[in-house]
Amino acid sequence: MAEIKFMPRAKKYFKKLKDERLKKLYRNAIDLIAENPYIGNPKTGDLKGLYGYDIFYNKTNYELAYIIEVMEDGEIVVIVMAGTRENFYDEIKRYLK
Repeated sequence: MAEIKFMPRAKKYFKKLKDERLKKLYRNAIDLIAENPYIGNPKTGDLKGLYGYDIFYNKTNYELAYIIEVMEDGEIVVIVMAGTRENFYDEIKRYLK
């Protein structure tokens, strides 16, 4: 099982999130990613090295973006950002610069 870490932007998003059902969906997604980090969709182009995991809730598409760091003693999954899909990848590009 991979270790999970959060970048500040993702940590702030989860701290502000009030909807308990959506929080639970994110927790379940993070648990699945911890078990198998390669479950998400690998991104290409400017976002190569980043993985995305889709969550559908209340007729809205949410996204979870993460990076897999391979270490000698296992893998570390770094959650970069989470939020609604609208403008999500543009925001990640600005955040990672």
